[in-house]
Amino acid sequence: MLEIPQSFVLTDINTPFANVELALEEPNGLIGIGGELSSARLINAYQRGIFPWYSEGDPVLWYSPNPRMVLTSKSLHISKSLQKTLKKNNFNIKIDNDFASVIRHCKTIERKDQNGTWIDADMVSAYTELHKHGIVRSIEVYQKSVLVGGLYGVSMGKVFFGESMFSLLPNTSKIALTYLVQSMDYELIDCQVESPHLRSLGAYNIERSAFIKLLNDLL
Repeated sequence: MLEIPQSFVLTDINTPFANVELALEEPNGLIGIGGELSSARLINAYQRGIFPWYSEGDPVLWYSPNPRMVLTSKSLHISKSLQKTLKKNNFNIKIDNDFASVIRHCKTIERKDQNGTWIDADMVSAYTELHKHGIVRSIEVYQKSVLVGGLYGVSMGKVFFGESMFSLLPNTSKIALTYLVQSMDYELIDCQVESPHLRSLGAYNIERSAFIKLLNDLL
């Protein structure tokens, strides 16, 4: 049975997060349990390299995994098929035009090898509130006037903390990510945890301590 250190339990709004160096190795990066998804709590979490990730119906779980997957403009890999798509220029990019639709698609889209979603109603409400204050942003891909792909995440300083992306047509989430990396003023994209899809796009792992140092420099 998993033993949760008492310092991980967020008993009220004033309970601070434990030092991320104390995060569990299994499950990788678990650093907090409970608490609320208030704007203040979320902002504090991201500043510390922590993010919420839990299943619908479960208590809020907070993570700071080691290693951490990141992406930069130098590491971005654009495949030949994506290059061809970009050259055709059949899509339009908009920023913060329809965040509500972006997070709704991210919540409901079916994903390979994944049952359900981690984006519950509380998360939608919390990130929508942060979007109203310009802290959460969405990058949207349109074909003519129809939204066909996009992503959203937390924007702080020179760091974009990616949360989720979706595609309704091939490559459209990749188009949004390419625009984010190449055309917006971020030096680091936080991809949180490793996946083959992100690695194929040029994301790579770094030690958590190095990630936290980058946050301190770039926020």
